[in-house]
Amino acid sequence: MDIKTIGIGGDHAAVALKAKIVQFLESKGITVQDFGTHTSESVDYPDFGHPVATGVTTGTFDLGIVICGSGNGINMTVNKHAGIRSALCWNEELASLARQHNDANILALPARFIDEELGIKIVDAFLIATFEGGRHQNRVNKISCS
Repeated sequence: MDIKTIGIGGDHAAVALKAKIVQFLESKGITVQDFGTHTSESVDYPDFGHPVATGVTTGTFDLGIVICGSGNGINMTVNKHAGIRSALCWNEELASLARQHNDANILALPARFIDEELGIKIVDAFLIATFEGGRHQNRVNKISCS
């Protein structure tokens, strides 16, 4: 997959990490739509996850990235959208495997548990990896409840 567009969103815990990731993605020539937030004032993560998930399901974005303090809440939020396979990753191997084995289309990150350098490495691993298909395709087909 040639990744050209990414939607990104996160809560108040994600501001610094998200800014570094946006900068990294843009340096790779990827068009990024940042849904915010842009301040450290407390906000509700679903407000920033839903637009990313909607953009991925409609094809506006090739992939999505969502970030909150633990990564759990925003990951649960985006996974409520049909067709979304979001993976919460805190290291590079998990990010690669999420794409290779699960055809993940959104990466969820735990801002309070990784530093910016590791966050960039995780994003890069997610972008580089591709779905292997084969034996994994049948499993991915069984994920949807619809």
